[in-house]
Amino acid sequence: MKKKVSVLELSEALGVTVVTIRRDLNELEDGNYLKREHGYAIVVDEDDIESRMLSNFSSKQALAEFAAGLVEKNECIFIEGGSTNALLARLLTKRDDITIITMSTYISNLLKDSPCNVILLGGMLQKHSEAMVGPITRASLQLVHFSKAFIGIDGYTPETGFTGRDMMRTDTLNCVLQKSPYNIILTDSSKFGRIFPNALSPMELIHQVITDHELPAIHKDALSTKVELTLI
Repeated sequence: MKKKVSVLELSEALGVTVVTIRRDLNELEDGNYLKREHGYAIVVDEDDIESRMLSNFSSKQALAEFAAGLVEKNECIFIEGGSTNALLARLLTKRDDITIITMSTYISNLLKDSPCNVILLGGMLQKHSEAMVGPITRASLQLVHFSKAFIGIDGYTPETGFTGRDMMRTDTLNCVLQKSPYNIILTDSSKFGRIFPNALSPMELIHQVITDHELPAIHKDALSTKVELTLI
């Protein structure tokens, strides 16, 4: 599959104007289906953290800044992989009074020069997402304790609850949710309204959802009766 194509190529192939192509590409970029770069459209690899970080960056940064303010002195927390959680980890790199546990090699690399304590869970490495998963990861979780878990999600509807694209990563996160005293979903509103095959644990294990003000009313109403909902 061709992952990069120019606006001119698309215009000629589809028989429409460059203006029309640019307008349609803008809509696709808003929906996180691709990204734009110097007259080209590039397919977004949804497992690639750097690609996802570029989408809705300002919103994700604001969410990460709020979440960073929730991390208390001498606290041990879990930070899952994903773009917003990676931004959260970046904001915590100067903290010397916390311990961060993660399943993300990307996040552990961000923290390699940080004065904070870092625990990277073992397991099988998913190379594209840079996440550790599988039975060894679940076993590693039983050896550590943490007071808060910051979790990213791929989808949510009132009917399905929170869902994930990848079975093994979702399975690992379900172990995290079962273990943590306080679970926080940290994600921008673009994930809401999507459905993926792998269900996260029951809503009773989710304590707080932090997202942006673009959250559609239908999801706002459904969540506000079940969790602490924070809109940034």
